[in-house]
Amino acid sequence: MSIFRPAAKGLLAAMGAASLAACAAGVPPPGPVSVTRFIEPANLAQYDGARFFVETAPGREELASELAPYKAAVAAELAERGYVESDREGADFIAQVRLDQSVSGTPRNRQSPVSVGVGGSTGSYGSGVGVGIGINLGGDRRRGEELTTQLGVMLRDKESAATFWEGRAQFSVSVNSPFANSETGATAVADAMFREFPGNNGETIEVRVSE
Repeated sequence: MSIFRPAAKGLLAAMGAASLAACAAGVPPPGPVSVTRFIEPANLAQYDGARFFVETAPGREELASELAPYKAAVAAELAERGYVESDREGADFIAQVRLDQSVSGTPRNRQSPVSVGVGGSTGSYGSGVGVGIGINLGGDRRRGEELTTQLGVMLRDKESAATFWEGRAQFSVSVNSPFANSETGATAVADAMFREFPGNNGETIEVRVSE
């Protein structure tokens, strides 16, 4: 279960102008993107060059505007890896995208870890059966007020709904950072999630973000 509250409508839009204006004002650099991925290698191989459709994960339909740049970034990453974007009817697999965000003035260092997993998962994000790993979601008190973004992506067979790849990326930045802008942040987080795709099963990596 995610401990993040769903992003409020307009949150990123309101921060966009402020973050860009503060770009040269000495804001703290962004932290690394923490990425964990789970893979079913045999199943993944079946989808080489396959057609995909990106959609909102169940339960996040009300976040259409916030999710739009993240869905676009995920589609771009998949296309770069040889997959072909399609309408839902013609797709071989579905990429379900989930977004959770929160703003914290006092980052908490004793939050419960979040576990994610894959292995026969057919439910909502994070409900897979198999290996899991904890991610520390505590913040850095030196960074002041932060926007924390957690992006989840599940690649699932369209017919069976079986998950063959799952990723979660977590990224915290100052609310005054250019990366608090939705499009800039979406590109950075998606790039980190799909770095060296498909990754190693169950491994958590940290990807530095270029400013």
